[in-house]
Amino acid sequence: MEIPEQIKKKLTLPAEEHFYAGHTACQGCGAALGLRYVLKAYGRKTIFAIPACCSTIIAGAWPYNTLGANLFQTAFETTGAVLGGIEAALKARGIKVKGEDGVMIVGWAGDGGTADIGLQALSGFLERGHDALYIMYDNEAYMNTGIQRSSSTPYGAWTTNTPGGKRHFLEKRHKKKVIDIVIAHEIPYAATASVAYPEDFIRKLKTAQKTPGPSFIQLFAPCPTGWRSPTDKSIEIARLAVQTAYFPLFEYKEGKYRINMPNPKKEPKPIEEFLKLQGRFKYMTKEDIQVLQEWVLREWEKLKKLAEVFG
Repeated sequence: MEIPEQIKKKLTLPAEEHFYAGHTACQGCGAALGLRYVLKAYGRKTIFAIPACCSTIIAGAWPYNTLGANLFQTAFETTGAVLGGIEAALKARGIKVKGEDGVMIVGWAGDGGTADIGLQALSGFLERGHDALYIMYDNEAYMNTGIQRSSSTPYGAWTTNTPGGKRHFLEKRHKKKVIDIVIAHEIPYAATASVAYPEDFIRKLKTAQKTPGPSFIQLFAPCPTGWRSPTDKSIEIARLAVQTAYFPLFEYKEGKYRINMPNPKKEPKPIEEFLKLQGRFKYMTKEDIQVLQEWVLREWEKLKKLAEVFG
């Protein structure tokens, strides 16, 4: 159905839809929302490289595809390498990549396929300077294979191999700072984003599109199944992750940092507000919560200092 122009003008997001009905995502899936927003930003002139993850299932089994764009399904560890191959093939054929009138090459991989299994290929992609965008949708565990921990799983979280209860094997390591590893490569553009703030995410997608060279976005994407949270609370949880400074939104562009949210001049909300909506944190003690709270505030102060010195 064609959307009237007067309605289009009032919308804060692009009206066109290229993420179609019939996908197999769980209710409240942050990854599905993220894919929808990427397609709103880039439209049909997009080529996705998606490794083994929930999103390969969401897209549908061949010959069907719920994404209104081209899709390469790749091996778990190869997203960064495949992006380089697609870019080389397009340029060999004289096809423009990036820019408003170019083809957007997008790697879309979970935290397991990025922070762990695909980290080497990601580093090579960044170091070689390919004209493409890598998006890590961060749901903080290996969700498609049974909710096992990844190096992006936060302190105190239950997973199937960090169980809670009497034995109390909860995750005791803090979340890997993948965005810091990426920035260490001194690429032109990197950012964090959240499905709870789609306008901010799409603005960052557009910035990545206009910036030559490799770009990276770490997208916070709740998983109600793995997080043991109500399916109608995904946006609230994602918003609280930002408001508590557990997952602050910021950009790194050409050596400069810019914080988007929360407000650096105000105190973040207590981390308990983020934790209490998720069953994966129900085994945490008061001491565990304090450990996580102190880590969040330390990392927040580090980020504010970077924005102050390199802003």
